[in-house]
Amino acid sequence: MSDPIRIAINGASGRMGCELQVLLRDDARFELAAAIHASDAWQQAPKLDVVVDFSVPAGFDAALAHCMANRIALVSGTTGLDAEQHAALTEASHAIPVLHAANFSLGIAVLTRALREAAAALPDWDLEIIEAHHAHKVDAPSGTALALGRAAAEARGQNFDEVAVLSREGQAGMRPECAIGFASIRASDIVGEHTAMLATAGERLELSHRATDRAIFARGALAAAAWLAGKPAGAYSMNDAIASRS
Repeated sequence: MSDPIRIAINGASGRMGCELQVLLRDDARFELAAAIHASDAWQQAPKLDVVVDFSVPAGFDAALAHCMANRIALVSGTTGLDAEQHAALTEASHAIPVLHAANFSLGIAVLTRALREAAAALPDWDLEIIEAHHAHKVDAPSGTALALGRAAAEARGQNFDEVAVLSREGQAGMRPECAIGFASIRASDIVGEHTAMLATAGERLELSHRATDRAIFARGALAAAAWLAGKPAGAYSMNDAIASRS
């Protein structure tokens, strides 16, 4: 039997960090080597194989710097990164394996792959993305909805920023050709729901995913970490991780 993967959780006191630690208690694939609560804790971090980061942008910077300095694989689900941080992640991928995702649900990864195929096969169909989350979520559309839209636009050879319609109100006018529209719902304790609707005259195709338990995101992140540890340097995606399962 191979040695367990030495993992550190960055953002260990957050919701996802706590969920990850619960799952790691019964996951023989891993040894929880460090639970990082603050950026300066990296100075005491032991030898690691992979870091899973669900923190804040400043915490992400510290985790990425540590991974680069010690050639450690990085899985990150931290949101709100700016263009400079995304560029730093891309640069890091030349030296270490990195995987950043807006959503670590394996189901969402499959939905994204299916949407790419559908959007490319039906390039002239209208595309709308509808998402629903709990009442406390502060951003809209969700990062996952935007990632779905970007995947569809790429599959169609479109510039996402040119075709995205992020909201509609008042006299919005007719739907622009080739647009990718978004609608957001915020209510109660909805964990996360995403539907991509492709429509044309006389028919409609809907691809949907519904999350009912937040633990799915932690399970997906650990699946990504187990897959990424030991990989060569590069920028990877959840699609790459699920492709290895088929």
